[in-house]
Amino acid sequence: MNPTSPNTSPVSPVFAGHGHVTFLGAGPGDPGLLTLRAVEALAGADVLIAEPEVLEVVRGHARTGVSTPELTVVDEASTTAGVPVLRDAANLVMEAARGGRRVVRAVTGDPGLDGNAGAEMLACAAEGIPFEVVPGVANVVGVPAYAGVPLRDEQGTDVRFVDARTADDRCWAEVGASDGTVVVSTSLDAVAAAAGELVAAGRKPDTPLTVTIAGTTTRQRTWTATLGTIAQVFKQGKVLPSPEGHRPVIAVVGERSAPAQRDQLSWFESKPLFGWRVLVPRTKEQAASLSDQLRSYGAVPHEVPTIAVEPPRTPQQMERAVKGLVTGRYEWIAFTSVNAVKAVREKFEEYGLDARAFAGIKVAAVGEQTAAALVDFGVKPDLVPSGEQSAAGLLEDWPPYDPVFDPIDRVFLPRADIATETLVAGLIELGWEVDDVTAYRTVRASPPPADTREAIKGGGFDAVLFTSSSTVRNLVGIAGKPHNVTVIACIGPATAKTAEEHGLRVDVLSPEPSVHKLAEALAEFGIRRREAALEAGDPVTRPSERRPGARRRRTT
Repeated sequence: MNPTSPNTSPVSPVFAGHGHVTFLGAGPGDPGLLTLRAVEALAGADVLIAEPEVLEVVRGHARTGVSTPELTVVDEASTTAGVPVLRDAANLVMEAARGGRRVVRAVTGDPGLDGNAGAEMLACAAEGIPFEVVPGVANVVGVPAYAGVPLRDEQGTDVRFVDARTADDRCWAEVGASDGTVVVSTSLDAVAAAAGELVAAGRKPDTPLTVTIAGTTTRQRTWTATLGTIAQVFKQGKVLPSPEGHRPVIAVVGERSAPAQRDQLSWFESKPLFGWRVLVPRTKEQAASLSDQLRSYGAVPHEVPTIAVEPPRTPQQMERAVKGLVTGRYEWIAFTSVNAVKAVREKFEEYGLDARAFAGIKVAAVGEQTAAALVDFGVKPDLVPSGEQSAAGLLEDWPPYDPVFDPIDRVFLPRADIATETLVAGLIELGWEVDDVTAYRTVRASPPPADTREAIKGGGFDAVLFTSSSTVRNLVGIAGKPHNVTVIACIGPATAKTAEEHGLRVDVLSPEPSVHKLAEALAEFGIRRREAALEAGDPVTRPSERRPGARRRRTT
């Protein structure tokens, strides 16, 4: 048996039937920093209470239908400043808990550093409502780590944490008298004032300083300066004044906190596609692993389906073929897409069949993604191309019909309404009879929302990945032609030719017809682009920042 924590179930049996509250730390903003315990608690929640930006981080791990009551702004001064004080959170927590519901109260960072969470815990204790605390990665620790700024060196630097909003003269005097690292929680427009407080308290004006906004997210940006120059750096860089000046930041001050080595230690912001908005013209199901790969490079993938899948107009042919699978009509079944797997699986479920119906039948898959869809269905394919993942690659490995070893000479090929002559002709040449059956139809998808169309045509995307000629034609048809600053990446020569025929400049060509090799090639392009900018002494920017009127960087 695997070892378990004392809290492996979403709610302990001792609380069954009673209200229960979990105070949960959501970390600084990267959903990947949620703990395993946090994910467990979220999966068991009846009610999820959080500020909007925190809700965005944790919602994906909550069950469908979880209640997420909206927090309202009740402090007029906070509304004016753009920093809402959400005093009704405690009331919502207590009301849900009194009703016997499992409540998750999620806060940014760690609950132990959130004063409001502490007050809400006391309210629960006063009413005898059981609660637990799930710690999270504190902003003051997580953000410097993502900025490439270690807080201590090998000599064991003293580290102090200061909230500039509540710090008094005595606090500033204490940290000013220290030579340790000071981590200051403040807002963008109050950084210079905090720096002034430290200098007035005794820190040298040339003390190194880093300031990070939107830490741990792909909107992160870090400035390096000194206590004496930070105001000038912001002014010269046109960072301030800004309507986003109220945004929270983490500033790290100190000679031994390694800000001078940030060029070598900035692992997050130096990812090959950091902050790039990448358009993936595929459905969420098709793009899942590709989008994960893009996120690992620091990109922000945006899936836009360009085709929709519909049942065939005349389903009788498909119905006969599926029944033929059960009655032993076929030696092989060949799947040329994930959609073909889905179509057969749906027909199986309609007839009350499952993967056992494939017993005695050899199964082929055109590539890794199709094979993965079969495995998810409970079927391990017998043949996946060892080389090119295409119909031609499948034919290279397909055995010829042998009447001695093959009792049946027929292959079932469920496919889209778009013909697959190459595979059919190749199988016939190898001696096989082929039932070429339309399992589904592909039609052009509906246009994406207006803001997505505008971003495509206006240069709001940094790159687009085209995985077939049809994705080029369909995307241009439903959303318009990508802006000329957008990097165009194509999966192969045929797709690149189609893109060029539509007036697009192809910047990246995958070395192999694989979506993952295509993403890898885009990342390598990003690395070369970054290195060229650094070598020329230019700032590293995203392609979309080159378009006329583009802002230097989004910080919201």
